[in-house]
Amino acid sequence: MAMMVKDPDARIDFEFDWGTAYPDGQAVVASSWTVVPDGAGGVIVAAAAHDLMQSTATLSGGIAGHVYRVTNRVTMSDGQIDERSLTVRVEER
Repeated sequence: MAMMVKDPDARIDFEFDWGTAYPDGQAVVASSWTVVPDGAGGVIVAAAAHDLMQSTATLSGGIAGHVYRVTNRVTMSDGQIDERSLTVRVEER
């Protein structure tokens, strides 16, 4: 699981490259992002997008001193479902 540190006021993009994990011919057809814990003032997915091989989320917010798990769940063109997570630690920078 990847780890990232972000400032509470930062708005940053994070991307998973799914193309390296799947053979040619498969593509990302659906993507969703979740943040745990989900609460007021916490990290949020401000925007999200995907193409055939990558899924991107713009993360904003967060409470300094808190740690969050951000998960990307994708559905591939052959119906397989997979997910990856990253840990986000929020610190004043």
